[in-house]
Amino acid sequence: MNTSKQVPHWRVVAASVCGTSHVKNKQLCQDAHHWQILPDSVLVTAVADGAGSASLGKVGAMVATETAVENISLKEVTRQTLTDDEAVRSILLDAIIAARKAVEEEAVACEQQPSDLASTLIITVAAPEIVAVAQIGDGAAVAKDTQENLVALTLPDSGEYINETVFLTSPGALDAAQLRVWRQAIVNVGVLTDGLQMLAMNMAVGAPHKPFFSPLFEFAANADDKTVAKEQLVRFLRSDRITQRTDDDLTLVIAALGH
Repeated sequence: MNTSKQVPHWRVVAASVCGTSHVKNKQLCQDAHHWQILPDSVLVTAVADGAGSASLGKVGAMVATETAVENISLKEVTRQTLTDDEAVRSILLDAIIAARKAVEEEAVACEQQPSDLASTLIITVAAPEIVAVAQIGDGAAVAKDTQENLVALTLPDSGEYINETVFLTSPGALDAAQLRVWRQAIVNVGVLTDGLQMLAMNMAVGAPHKPFFSPLFEFAANADDKTVAKEQLVRFLRSDRITQRTDDDLTLVIAALGH
């Protein structure tokens, strides 16, 4: 008889797709995402949206997301590590600093200014009893607890003016970072770039839009075949339902915790 406790495990479905305006103008998708499941049921994700005004925004977004996730995974973070708020904040800030440094080094290698590789960045670290987020710029991170409550962990930071945001390479980016540690038994995490925020968030009250997230979280929980699930998510993001309401690049990472 097997009496060992079942370890909760994450199912993750993620995609970045090119917005219809970029397709029309034959531009690359400026969004990027990266994620990794560490031992001990710790999930690390990063999403980034390259600035439309940045000639190498896509490169900046890719470098930022990959570096952030790698920086955390190399630390061998466990659920025990995450019991200390200060340790959690320090892990997230270190990842932001590493991502920024990597983007600056990439700019030098490409003989460009860091601002040419400008992007937003959202990093999440989640385990069965905690989710922590660091965010620079717009986009949002959302979680669902075991009581079916949806919470916005961060809200889009769109600066003082519409369409203005802080980027990872902006001066004062670290000071502008939103950091949130939420200790609750959780079942889902969702992270998105700003292309989806008007559909996914009720901006007036700063709350996640339940009809958007509930079916997606259900979908992630039942995603047995990763390849098929990703194709289905890409199809959803390219559907008329979405593209009639936004022409921006779209990134969505959805994760469900199960046994």
